[in-house]
Amino acid sequence: MKFSTNYLIYPENRALERAIANSINMLSEEMAAAAVPDTKIAVADNFLYTRGNYEPHRFSSKIFENLREALEASLTESLRINKPLVWAETQNNLGNILAALGQQRRDAESFKRAIQCFSNALEEFKQEGSPLEWAATQYNLGTANQALGQLIEATQPLKIAVDAYTNALLVWTREKSPEDWMLTMHQLGNTLYAFGKLLKGNRQFQKSVVAYKNALAVLDADNYALELTATHNNRAVVLHHLGESEGNPERLGEAIRSYEKALTVSMEQQLPIHLSVLCRVNKTTAQNLLAEITKDHQLAEEVADEFEIIIECFSHALQPLCLRHCKEQMDKARSMALVSCESR
Repeated sequence: MKFSTNYLIYPENRALERAIANSINMLSEEMAAAAVPDTKIAVADNFLYTRGNYEPHRFSSKIFENLREALEASLTESLRINKPLVWAETQNNLGNILAALGQQRRDAESFKRAIQCFSNALEEFKQEGSPLEWAATQYNLGTANQALGQLIEATQPLKIAVDAYTNALLVWTREKSPEDWMLTMHQLGNTLYAFGKLLKGNRQFQKSVVAYKNALAVLDADNYALELTATHNNRAVVLHHLGESEGNPERLGEAIRSYEKALTVSMEQQLPIHLSVLCRVNKTTAQNLLAEITKDHQLAEEVADEFEIIIECFSHALQPLCLRHCKEQMDKARSMALVSCESR
């Protein structure tokens, strides 16, 4: 079946930011200066936190290619022999840069090279001797495979991602590493959702909902506003498609409530306005589907009005394809409401 259009939110990739920060001293002063994003002109980025798992926020993507070259040049056989753990960490850094290039260019080969880097690192980082580094590398391996599976629409990388995240959770427990545990649960939810979309399988969707629910157990709005918003929103996306697959109004109602929580947190914590608007678009899209399934023409009329408000008041915060989606959904809701009026 063809699922409704809705929008995921991606929290900051801390592993990527660390990889850049740890490697930037390998660049010349001139190149390092280019790493700082240009913030002199304030232009709203309506794609922020929506591009995928490898979006840099503290650094400019202009330096990725230079970092790749510098990291590859440093990975000598001498380094591996004399400082194997440094060599492994450099493989981790290079893997994250390659994955960021893969997302930027939509290039499967870059993701495959990133995956090889993380696999190389695991030759030195062992669960017994370097448990934290091993878990971090497993997490990196999972995220790169998740991105590759989504790009090429293949289940095998997603299976590998699920296994890698599960391995990381052997070390990163909720009690000892709550933040890492939460982020891994969130990514596990993303992966299982992508898996479910490819398989058209409700079982993977259900597992995804559980993973997001686990992540919510350690999140709060004061310390993790973005992560909390993303997790509520993304959990709602899965419930939305699960309800659509089942034709289940109760699931859609649960999705709508989860979207509402995401919207509330985003607004109260003053996150970028486009994130609140996306949550609102997602919620109204789910309501439109609910109106269609339940043949609730009054709800359809309310949905049409809501989309009209979104288009009139927040078009500046919408991505072009999202704006088109809103117009299509508004027309669909208007048609349902018109049918009701004509049948009276």
